Amino acid sequence: MPVVELDGVDFGYLQGQRVLSGVDLRVGEGEFVAIAGPNGGGKTTLLRLALGLERPTRGRALLFDELAHHSSKRACIGYLAQRSQIRLHAPATVRDVVEAGRAPLRLLGRLSREDRRAVDEAIERVGLSHLATRPMRRLSGGQQQRAFIAKALASRPRLLVLDEPTTGVDVEAQEALGDLLRRLHEDLGVTILYVSHEFGAVEAFVERLVLVRERIVFDGPPSELPGMWHDPSHTHA
Repeated sequence: MPVVELDGVDFGYLQGQRVLSGVDLRVGEGEFVAIAGPNGGGKTTLLRLALGLERPTRGRALLFDELAHHSSKRACIGYLAQRSQIRLHAPATVRDVVEAGRAPLRLLGRLSREDRRAVDEAIERVGLSHLATRPMRRLSGGQQQRAFIAKALASRPRLLVLDEPTTGVDVEAQEALGDLLRRLHEDLGVTILYVSHEFGAVEAFVERLVLVRERIVFDGPPSELPGMWHDPSHTHA
C-alpha cells in the first residue's frame, strides 16, 4: 500500500490558473523521496495535496489509502513546515516544543508516562538531550531545526515530511541535518518526503528524486539525472 498516492491530479488556486497538471505519484512505505522544482513550479502545492491540506481540482489524492483531505491517520505524520520558528521572546524550551508533538495523540491534561518516554526518545535522537531545558531562543538555527524535527518525531510517525528544512541555516548545520535524516531513515525505516531547492545535505544518500514543473518531469534515482541534479540553475529556472 502506498503511503502517498496522487492519480491524475490537477490543481489551480484561481480560475484558469493551473499550478499542477496530470500528476501521478506513488510513494511506498520506507522510501526517502526528494521533491525539487523551481519557485512557483508546484512542489509545495504537491506536498499540500498529498497531506490533504488542499483538494485536487481533478483526480484524487490518497494518504495511507484514504482520501487525503478525510484521512483518519494524521497522527501518523510528522510535519516540519516551511520556516518553522518560535517567537524569540517566548520562554518555550526544547522540551516544551517537542512535547507539543504529542498533542494529536492525547486528550487535554498531563503527559502520560508513554508521552514522556516518546519525548525523551525524540530529543535524544536529534542529539539535543543536553539542551532539553534550554529556551529555544538561545539555540542556533540548526539546533532549532533539530528541535522541530524532534517535535515531528515525538508522535512516532510513519511519514516524516520536511518542507525547505535547510532555509536559514549554515552549511555545517545543513550537513548535520542531512546526517541526522540519514540515520533516522536507517534506524526507524520511516518514509521521508524532503521538499527543497537545495539538496547538498541529502544528495549522497537520497534514493529518489521527483522534479516538478507544473507536472512531474522526472521521477527516479538522482544518478540518472546528473546534469540537472548538480546544476542549481535547473531547480531555480
